Amino acid sequence: MAGGQERELRRRIRTVESTQKITRAFELIAASQIVRAQSRIAGARPYVQGMQRVLATTAAEATGATRLLGTPERPASALLLLVVADRGLCGGYNLMALRTAERLMSAGEAEGRAYQLVTVGRKGAGYFRFRHREVRRAFTHMTDRPSFADARAVAGEVVPPFLSGEVDLVELVSWRFRSAGSQVLSTEQVLPLPASSAPAAAPAGGGFYDFEPAPEELLELLVPQYAEAVVYQALLEASASEHTARQRAMSAATENAEELIKTLRRVMNRVRQDAVTTEIMEIVGGAEALRHGAREPVAAENDIEERSA
Repeated sequence: MAGGQERELRRRIRTVESTQKITRAFELIAASQIVRAQSRIAGARPYVQGMQRVLATTAAEATGATRLLGTPERPASALLLLVVADRGLCGGYNLMALRTAERLMSAGEAEGRAYQLVTVGRKGAGYFRFRHREVRRAFTHMTDRPSFADARAVAGEVVPPFLSGEVDLVELVSWRFRSAGSQVLSTEQVLPLPASSAPAAAPAGGGFYDFEPAPEELLELLVPQYAEAVVYQALLEASASEHTARQRAMSAATENAEELIKTLRRVMNRVRQDAVTTEIMEIVGGAEALRHGAREPVAAENDIEERSA
């Protein structure tokens, strides 16, 4: 019985050790990807900030493009863009974003708003299709190393419905990368251009601007490019957040595997010690039985001699 239990414990230890090697490899890969993702975010940030400044300046003069600016009071329809990962093993990264998007759509539908859903990442499409919610378009294989062409493809799916009047609002749910130790799940309005962001993005010091074509026409040309920049920034920050979450989750899994191995080895040593103790007790018991068995014939012979005398 003890031998069988010891074999089972050895098998479990080997299994956990194999799993630990996998989690450590995932941890190292994710850690190497974080630095690269951070550099890509830093490289794209000046373009996004420049686009925001141009839009802010144009929006300040575009008095006729009311639909492209501000926040609709009672939007009848909305499009939600959700960015998650293609893979798991990254802690609560996917689940928190999925549940946030689901709560956002449920709250909007309770107010009478119709939602269309566009997802980036296989986890998002699978999650909502399992819950029988229609997905307008599902993009995959973009979250590891997103490119600007990927952002253009995603923006090409969400901008035309807004410009055509099919939807009144475009929202984005994704993780934002602040630092290696801080990632924030963000819900933001992409279209119309939030009016609150225009003054903050406008260049200081004033100045005179001459627009050609008119600001309203220019704004219609810039909005799709702005959406591409916002989506690209979101994809980059989501990618960095995913790698960080995976590195953290795999580090915790590796540590847990190490603790489990120690516990299993401790139990195995205890089982082995119990087996050795049992064997020693059996040997001692057998020796005592042999010793008593040898004494009984001698005692019987002495008793016979005494009676004969």
